Amino acid sequence: MTILTWILTGVLVLSSFILVLFILLHKGKGGGMSDMFGGGMSANLGASGVAEGNLNRFTALTAIVWVAAIVLLGLIVRFQ
Repeated sequence: MTILTWILTGVLVLSSFILVLFILLHKGKGGGMSDMFGGGMSANLGASGVAEGNLNRFTALTAIVWVAAIVLLGLIVRFQ
C-alpha cells in the first residue's frame, strides 16, 4: 500500500499545480483578483471561444483527477 500512497500523493501534488495554473489562465471577468495582476489589460486582446472551451474542459478534467486522488488517499488512510 505504500507504493500506491506515494503514487497518489504524486498525482495529487502534480494535479494541484496544474489546476492552479489552469485556473490562473482563465480570462478574468473584471473587478476581481485578475485585474489586480494585469488581467484587465489582456481582456481587450480577447481569447478564442474554442481555446476558452478547451481550457474549461482541461480544468474540469484536472479537478476530477484532483478530487479522485483526495478521495482515494482518504480511503487508504481510513482502512489501513
